Amino acid sequence: MSQTIFHPSRSSRAFWGTCGVLVVLVLTGLFAAHHMESAGHWVTGMTNRVVWGMPHVFAVFLIVTASGALNVASIASVFGRSDYKSLSRLSGLLAAALLIGGLSVLVLDLGRPDRLIVAMTHYNFRSIFAWNIFLYTGFLGIVVVYLWMMFEPRMNRFVTRVGTLAFAWRIILTTGTGSIFGFLVARETFSSALLAPMFIAMSLSFGTAVTLLLGALVFRLKGENLPAELTGKLARLLGYFVLSVSLFVAVSHLTHLYSAGHQGIERFLLIDGRPYSLLFWIGQVLLGTLVPAVLLLSDRFKHAVSVPLGALLVVIGGLAQLYVLIIGGQAYPMSIVSGFSESSTFFDGVIAMYRPSLPEWGLGVGGMALAALIFLVGTRVLPFLPVPTPDQPRA
Repeated sequence: MSQTIFHPSRSSRAFWGTCGVLVVLVLTGLFAAHHMESAGHWVTGMTNRVVWGMPHVFAVFLIVTASGALNVASIASVFGRSDYKSLSRLSGLLAAALLIGGLSVLVLDLGRPDRLIVAMTHYNFRSIFAWNIFLYTGFLGIVVVYLWMMFEPRMNRFVTRVGTLAFAWRIILTTGTGSIFGFLVARETFSSALLAPMFIAMSLSFGTAVTLLLGALVFRLKGENLPAELTGKLARLLGYFVLSVSLFVAVSHLTHLYSAGHQGIERFLLIDGRPYSLLFWIGQVLLGTLVPAVLLLSDRFKHAVSVPLGALLVVIGGLAQLYVLIIGGQAYPMSIVSGFSESSTFFDGVIAMYRPSLPEWGLGVGGMALAALIFLVGTRVLPFLPVPTPDQPRA
């Protein structure tokens, strides 16, 4: 019976060139954060009505994706699928890298990163934000221990137990992230118990998509390809995850349409509220759901380009979905008095305008680049990449 061994990634011009590009993007993100911290948030598109801007879209995407990136490791250790074991180490590394990238954007976007110690030592346990601090740091610690169990042969017997804990923790983590919005009853878009399971489905979809993309990248920089059989399995799994997300989205909107009190926000998001309605139908539904589902699940599109293209479209659709949810949910005016329309000099009852600025884009892209850089450097420093034994064919 053959056994897969692991080696670090090779040094090459392509590898270090890619790392160099990512370093430039990370520095750009740091410069953008410094500019917003020094000049104030007036240089962004955020206001006292839209307080979570484009950086929050990137941060939430990375945090949710970090949970789903552990899919491969969970399938191997928790569900006993040994054919996924060769990518388990990469799965754990990617999950940790994405979470660090997302939290970096989140901290730098809050406006006072110097007060982070205060936030970490003073808790309001009635706030879901306080609970998420424990969920994020706990997840990172569990993933590190999980990787230790994989790397150390003497600890391999504990992989299943720690993997089960990691699986349960990441479900709780994603539920907590979705509950941040679901518990905000003042916002008609957010207040929904469906957001928690929807975020779990989103994490499975986004995490699998990013695993396929960055996995293919690191193998390509190594001069190889992801194993074709495993790629096909992950692609089909991703297709089912995409459909599950679309089911939760459809149920959520249909539930709101059934309620007379939510028909205003539904008309805003689905029909009248540009650019949110366009992002919903073109970015989320067409490019992020229908096209990837066809590319990933149809036998007519079984070629080398369909899987990475489908995964990339899932990522684009995910960002569009979070933009519509987070930004669109804040742009629509809150109902101060139920059953009555509001009008005042404080813009009550008026749709908020928001346009992401260049520093916001820089910070968000910098966070994604930081996650990718940690992932690539990690594969170069430690043996994360599987190398087939002589009796096992190369991909």
